[in-house]
Amino acid sequence: MSSSSDPKGTTSRYGWVPFAESWNGRLAMLGLLVGLATEILTGQGILAQIGLG
Repeated sequence: MSSSSDPKGTTSRYGWVPFAESWNGRLAMLGLLVGLATEILTGQGILAQIGLG
């Protein structure tokens, strides 16, 4: 997906750019959701599940 100011799609997708930051936020939210769901289903915290708690 390129911006309207760059029709050829030559903008960077890496580093501190909005594209990378939006995906970073989405994946972080997904990770929190999976962690919370796993805790609810198993009754154990994440550290206990991996053997550290």
